[in-house]
Amino acid sequence: MIFDEIEAFAAALPAHRALIGLDLGEKTIGVAISDGLLSVASPFETIRRRKFGLDAARLLDIVAERNVGGIILGLPRNMDGSEGPRCQSTRAFARNLERLTDLPIGFWDERLSTVAAEKALLEADATRKRRAEVIDNIAASYILQGVLDRLSHLRASS
Repeated sequence: MIFDEIEAFAAALPAHRALIGLDLGEKTIGVAISDGLLSVASPFETIRRRKFGLDAARLLDIVAERNVGGIILGLPRNMDGSEGPRCQSTRAFARNLERLTDLPIGFWDERLSTVAAEKALLEADATRKRRAEVIDNIAASYILQGVLDRLSHLRASS
C-alpha cells in the first residue's frame, strides 16, 4: 500500500523491522537501510538501473535479506514544492513496486538530499571517483534518516 502521509505510513509499519530508503536516479538507485529500532540509517548499496523487473528483484532480495518492514522513496520535488516529471517517475516506480510487495511504501521530500550528501563527502575529503561511487546511497541515507527522525518525533508525541 502506498502512503502520501508519513503518519499513515508509520501506522502501517510492523514492529521491530528495518526500513529501506531509496534515492531513484535515472542511472542508479541509492539504497540505505535502517536498524530494527528505526534510529539510524546507513548507506547500503548503489544499484545500476537496467529494467524495472531486474531493479525490483534486487530491491526485494535486499528487503528479504534484511527483514525490511517498509519502503521509503525520496520524492524529488521542485524547490517551490511542486511536482515535475521526476516525481511522476518516482510515483510510477512506487505503483509498479506495490504490485510486487505487501510492504507499506511511503514518500519523503528529498529536496537537497544529494546536495547534503555531496557536502558531507567533500568535507570527508573523498576523491571525485569515490564521491561518484557512493553519492546515491549517501543521499538515500539522508532521505531515510529524515524519515527516522520524523518517526521518532511522532512516537515521542503520542
